[in-house]
Amino acid sequence: MSGTNSPEAVKKLLENMQSDLRALSLECRKKFPPVKEAAESGIIKVKTIAARNTEILAALKENSSEVVQPFLMGCGTKEPKITQLCLAAIQRLMSHEVVSETAAGNIINMLWQLMENSLEELKLLQTVLVLLTTSTVVHDEALSKAIVLCFRLHFTKDNITNNTAAATVRQVVTVVFERMVAEDERHRDIVEQPVLVQANSNRRSVSTLRPCAKDAYMLFQDLCQLVNADAPYWLVGMTEMTRTFGLELLESVLNDFPQVFLQHQEFSFLLKERVCPLVIKLFSPNIKFRQGSSASSSPAPVEKPYFPICMRLLRVVSVLIKQFYSLLVTECEIFLSLLVKFLDADKPQWLRAVAVESIHRLCVQPQLLRSFCQSYDMKQHSTKVFRDIVNALGSFIQSLFLVPPTGNTAAANQAGNNNVGGPISAPASTGMLGIGGGVTLLPAFEYRGTWIPILTITVQGSAKATYLEMLDKVEPPTIPEGYAMSVAFHCLLDLVRGITSMIEGELGEVETECTTTEAASSPTQSSEQQELQSTSDQLDTEIVSRAVWEEMVNACWCGLLAALSLLLDASTDEAATENILKAELTMAALCGRLGLVTSRDAFITAICKGSLPPHYALTVLNATTAATLSSKSYSIQGQSVMMISPSSESHQQVVAVGQPLAVQPQGTVMLTSKNIQCMRTLLNLAHCHGAVLGTSWQLVLATLQHLVWILGLKPSSGGALKPGRAVEGPSTVLTTAVMTDLPVISNILSRLFESSQYLDDVSLHHLINALCSLSLEAMDMAYGNNKEPSLFAVAKLLETGLVNMHRIEILWRPLTGHLLEVCQHPNSRMREWGAEALTSLIKAGLTFNHDPPLSQNQRLQLLLLNPLKEMSSINHPDIRLKQLECVLQILQSQGDSLGPGWPLVLGVMGAIRNDQGESLIRTAFQCLQLVVTDFLPTMPCTCLQIVVDVAGSFGLHNQELNISLTSIGLLWNISDYFFQRGEIIEKELNKEEAAQQKQAEEKGVVLNRPFHPAPPFDCLWLCLYAKLGELCVDPRPAVRKSAGQTLFSTIGAHGTLLQHSTWHTVIWKVLFHLLDRVRESSTTADKEKIESGGGNILIHHSRDTAEKQWAETWVLTLAGVARIFNTRRYLLQPLGDFSRAWDVLLDHIQSAALSKNNEVSLAALKSFQEILQIVSPVRDSDKPETPPAVNVPVPVLIGSISGPSLSRPFVRTDSIGERLGRYSSSEPPIVTDELEDLNLWWAAWNTWYRIGSESTKPPITFDKLTFIPSQPFLTALIQIFPALYQHIKTGFNMDDLQKLGVILHSAVSVPISSDASPFILPSYTEAVLTSLQEAVLTALDVLQKAICIGPENMQIMYPAIFDQLLAFVEFSCKPPQYGQLETKHIANAKYNQAEWVALNYVPFAERSLEVVVDLYQKTACHKAVVNEKVLQNIIKTLRVPLSLKYSCPSESTWKLAVSSLLKVLSIGLPVARQHASSGKFDSMWPELASTFEDFLFTKSIPPDNLSIQEFQRNESIDVEVVQLISTEILPYANFIPKEFVGQIMTMLNKGSIHSQSSSFTEAEIDIRLREEFSKMCFETLLQFSFSNKVTTPQEGYISRMALSVLLKRSQDVLHRYIEDERLSGKCPLPRQQVTEIIFVLKAVSTLIDSLKKTQPENVDGNTWAQVIALYPTLVECITCSSSEVCSALKEALVPFKDFMQPPASKVQNGES
Repeated sequence: MSGTNSPEAVKKLLENMQSDLRALSLECRKKFPPVKEAAESGIIKVKTIAARNTEILAALKENSSEVVQPFLMGCGTKEPKITQLCLAAIQRLMSHEVVSETAAGNIINMLWQLMENSLEELKLLQTVLVLLTTSTVVHDEALSKAIVLCFRLHFTKDNITNNTAAATVRQVVTVVFERMVAEDERHRDIVEQPVLVQANSNRRSVSTLRPCAKDAYMLFQDLCQLVNADAPYWLVGMTEMTRTFGLELLESVLNDFPQVFLQHQEFSFLLKERVCPLVIKLFSPNIKFRQGSSASSSPAPVEKPYFPICMRLLRVVSVLIKQFYSLLVTECEIFLSLLVKFLDADKPQWLRAVAVESIHRLCVQPQLLRSFCQSYDMKQHSTKVFRDIVNALGSFIQSLFLVPPTGNTAAANQAGNNNVGGPISAPASTGMLGIGGGVTLLPAFEYRGTWIPILTITVQGSAKATYLEMLDKVEPPTIPEGYAMSVAFHCLLDLVRGITSMIEGELGEVETECTTTEAASSPTQSSEQQELQSTSDQLDTEIVSRAVWEEMVNACWCGLLAALSLLLDASTDEAATENILKAELTMAALCGRLGLVTSRDAFITAICKGSLPPHYALTVLNATTAATLSSKSYSIQGQSVMMISPSSESHQQVVAVGQPLAVQPQGTVMLTSKNIQCMRTLLNLAHCHGAVLGTSWQLVLATLQHLVWILGLKPSSGGALKPGRAVEGPSTVLTTAVMTDLPVISNILSRLFESSQYLDDVSLHHLINALCSLSLEAMDMAYGNNKEPSLFAVAKLLETGLVNMHRIEILWRPLTGHLLEVCQHPNSRMREWGAEALTSLIKAGLTFNHDPPLSQNQRLQLLLLNPLKEMSSINHPDIRLKQLECVLQILQSQGDSLGPGWPLVLGVMGAIRNDQGESLIRTAFQCLQLVVTDFLPTMPCTCLQIVVDVAGSFGLHNQELNISLTSIGLLWNISDYFFQRGEIIEKELNKEEAAQQKQAEEKGVVLNRPFHPAPPFDCLWLCLYAKLGELCVDPRPAVRKSAGQTLFSTIGAHGTLLQHSTWHTVIWKVLFHLLDRVRESSTTADKEKIESGGGNILIHHSRDTAEKQWAETWVLTLAGVARIFNTRRYLLQPLGDFSRAWDVLLDHIQSAALSKNNEVSLAALKSFQEILQIVSPVRDSDKPETPPAVNVPVPVLIGSISGPSLSRPFVRTDSIGERLGRYSSSEPPIVTDELEDLNLWWAAWNTWYRIGSESTKPPITFDKLTFIPSQPFLTALIQIFPALYQHIKTGFNMDDLQKLGVILHSAVSVPISSDASPFILPSYTEAVLTSLQEAVLTALDVLQKAICIGPENMQIMYPAIFDQLLAFVEFSCKPPQYGQLETKHIANAKYNQAEWVALNYVPFAERSLEVVVDLYQKTACHKAVVNEKVLQNIIKTLRVPLSLKYSCPSESTWKLAVSSLLKVLSIGLPVARQHASSGKFDSMWPELASTFEDFLFTKSIPPDNLSIQEFQRNESIDVEVVQLISTEILPYANFIPKEFVGQIMTMLNKGSIHSQSSSFTEAEIDIRLREEFSKMCFETLLQFSFSNKVTTPQEGYISRMALSVLLKRSQDVLHRYIEDERLSGKCPLPRQQVTEIIFVLKAVSTLIDSLKKTQPENVDGNTWAQVIALYPTLVECITCSSSEVCSALKEALVPFKDFMQPPASKVQNGES
């Protein structure tokens, strides 16, 4: 008010007043003098007031009635100009608040008069308004009069006045209430005892009210009276009134001043008693009215609803409900029920529209709705108002689709929808518009031919009504098409938004309170416990609130869902769809949070259905819908909608065509953009509200799976889904629109599962269970066909597992258990993904940074690895491949930290079976290689045995040879590792063993492990050996060979690590067991030829049958075992049963040696030699190449034994030896060269004998396949004897010698096959001994030397040795027979035919002969030699070649025989003479005589090509023999049997005469005459004949006889010569004849010389006579022409001079 109080303002007021009064006096000067005077006196009055008072305004107010008087009089003139002037002046006074109550009353009365005269109506209203608004002086009666005045003016004829009056009334009413509010405000601080008003107190009892309140009360009460068409109590003078205006006023008061009614009981009473009944009464026509019911059933005509009143009533109702709900609970129930009824389809359109608007107003007030719910729905016998409202909205929407509005087409078209010809024709024209693109479409709903546009009506969340505001309309307006629908739609959306935000807000508060109360306790406790801990009052409020929330949701969800789903189906507008989906989503989430499963599932189902094409056969959805949503509002949904029929879909752009996910897909299905929109909502729901989905995960995921399938998204690594081309042809068609969406969708899909890491454990389990059951369905569908299966569930299980690694334990079992089932599925793609998921999870689990780390959480590690192991029970190779690849990756990344997981991992490799294909085995093997190369040191020692087993099992796989061979290499590496880390491993194993032993004792069971009594480290070795042993009998030769070499090398190299006692097991359980198996396999092996070794590999002929291949194995094994026996003898001998082991080994050697295979038998002997230490073992020295030291004095030719594959060294000579040396330097292995135990040697001898006798015994029958031992074998066999003999010589007796002899003889007799001969015999013409023959002689040599230095009793063996040798000598002329075998001479054998060739035995026989001579020279005098007639036997043997002479196979033979005979006799004859008396040599002499006879006068004819030199040389040999006779025999004739001497003489006689067969040609005779020989015989004969030592007459007689024969022969020769000479005339005689005659002549001269030298008494007279009788014959020869003859004749004739004596008398001659 400062503006009006300031001095300037006051001054101005005074000036204005004065000028006003002046103006008034001027105007009235003529017509109205009284007024003029009053005005003038007024001026004076004003001046005086101004002059006298300091407080001018207060003084003015006091005197205001006087001041105002002139103006009132002016108004009374009814002169317009004056009236206007006066009213203006009065208003000026009012505005300065200088009007007192009295003045005000006067003014009002004056205004009333003017009103009744209808003067200055607008000015009047203005004045009233100013009067009432500027001050509160007007009240009670005056006030009521002023108000009535305004009402009266409202009903004038003038429009402007009317409206102004209406406005004024409104303002005045407001002013009245504002005064009351101000009054309350002033009295607010004054606490006064409220006066209790009885409920039934009189409505007039306003005594308790203060003045302003009283006015307000009276006013409001009269408004009610007026509306009800009753007389007012206070507004006296009202003439007329309209209901509409009254209702508007009521509404504005109720709306603007609710606190008045709520604070004052009097007013509350008015509300209850007056307003509500009034409203209900006024509503009645609307309730009773039925549109279209022309004939009314009631007798009274039904009042038609009147739009203005009805609309205003609804506004009042809205206000009542909104503001005074708490006062009018019961009344509101009625109002709300009415509202719901107004929505019925049989009400007029406009009524329904305004009703919807009213409801919308309620829907935006969630707290109000909550109150409804609490007050009605939750009360027992009350109407379920809230539920009804929602259901009504639903039905309303439904009815709009079912009953299309008629007659509103024009209105609709004016609304701008000109391109569509109205609802009926709309579908036809819009079917193609979505794709056409040229035409823009209004957003609309379309359902089964009903097309309803969506109008933009309000901003979300505010209920701005259109028709409730049409206060000026009297006629019901036309409602544009779609308006009611749009409002109803917004009602639903606002309802959902309001409820959910309110409940969620409250829920949030409750939860935060809980957590704050809870902060102290541990966060893991479940919600129940948390609730227990929160304070009790909080608990109560929460329980109460929760009940309300649940009731609200329960009340509204059915209706909401029905309406929303219908709208969703009908929506053609993306924004609308989005809103609907959002509403469904929020509801679903809310239900989920409140734990209302049924409703939650129902909303989710609706979204799911929206995502899929219509009638998509998805059982999960159909089942749920049927079960949970049987409410009537679903009836529409239930009716089948044909895709082709112009249903709502016609407006939807088809964005994708794909295959349905079904067992038997029928055709394709189409996805529209709306489906995709729904899908995104679904994703959104799952992503943001996963925690509350619980069991409905199943629905969500099932739907997503189908959508993903239709869209053709395929899983990629890590489980994310990426767009991939569908496998089954081009059935998936995607538009570009959706193509750009796909990556987004796939991204959201992935994020959805990533967000599962934020779910609590229970929700996570729901998710996993849902995925598993989805997956099971997919598996069922994929059975029995090879279609692409749906991998959605598997991929997402993987994704979920990966993001929840931090708590993997809680979901591992269900997750992997299910994936393992998937891995067993027959559909390959399905399996593949199962395995992919499983292996990815395992790998991720192992690499994840767990807390505590895996190394400290072994249980978790085993848990993670377990599924990997379980995959081994699946037979599909593709799965196993994945499993192994996974193992490989685990090894590469985690290998050094597997720890207790090793047995599982190794188990996986070991589980690969032979029949599982090469690639599997190869991958598994790769893993194993990695383990052996990199991880042996990091794994627990207890796992080493598993490694050995696994490596061994790969060796036995026969898919891929290289793998088997490499695995044997791995076993070797493993053994090296054991060796290097021996001490560490041993310690760890012993520790482990002790622990296990303890456990076993506690449980009372026996500790069971292989090779038990041996210490654990030794057991490890034994397992390794046993594995290699198994591989040594593998069907494949290469594997056997490799394994064998490795086994023996490892035992050789590392055996020293074993405990002494363990060797027992090695020998019996490993080595002998192996030998048995090899022997068995070899003897039963197939002899069929193998054509090729698989592929293009050629097989050498020495390995082209299984038998030959096994032979190699046998060789290797036997050699290996023998080597171990040899090198480790110092370890083995102390074992208790060494001799038994020795016997077993010998038995093996024997059976191998007697096998019908050259390679095996030869190798057996090699091993025999080795265990007898003939080949001294290679010591661990620096030079393994040193030649083998043989502990016998004779060089034995072991090196020359050769076989097809024996060239490799028998002992590994690589660094193992050195390692061995390093490791066991404390006790270097001592090799004992002698076996101490004789029994062992005798066992060896017996074995040798058995081998020898069996192998050399000729077979009974022969054919091509007969087995005949090879030369190298026999050689080796015989070569063993000398060494063996060294050890058994002390007990070696004649029997043994006999046995030996048999073997030697048989061995030498064995022929060789023609194809081997070129290797054995350099050429048959050379005189070379074969190795075998040399060995035989060596054996005998050893024996003879041993006898030589042995004790006396051994010498009885000499004769046996001679017999043996002489038997060999006979071979020179008579090769031995081998059974019945036909042998050919080597020269006639063809190399490539299977013939048997007899050896050239000559060199052997000759060497034997030399040995005999040598030996005889040494032993001639030995008793045994003398007794056993050795000499006779020698002579007898030599007689054969000597008698054959030129017929001998080799010329050298008889020559050697002669020289040998001479040597032997030179030694033997003296011995014979010595023992002459004993008669031991008696039988020798005739033998000797025959021998001489057969040799000197042989029946064999010399070969034609013999040269003269040769002949002469041969002759000289004959001469030597005669010389021997003359020196060694004849001089000792008296010690020699007479018959023998006689035979000798006869021989000499025979030799001395040069007898010649007449058959000789002349040329031959020349050579054949042995002049020297004859001469020698002759001389010897003569010498012997005239020897003085003739002791017996018989001898002399023999001599004489010889002489006479000689002379007679000479006579004959001479006679024949003379005869021939004469006949031949001039021709010379043949050379031979001449030679003969010359010889005879020389003989004669010689004879005469000899006779002369002899004692005369020794010569018989008869002889002389014969000599002389030759003389005449000699003389006759003088005529011969040959000079040679002549000279010889001379020499013959000269000695005759000694006979020239004078003749004596007859008396002298003894005639008388």
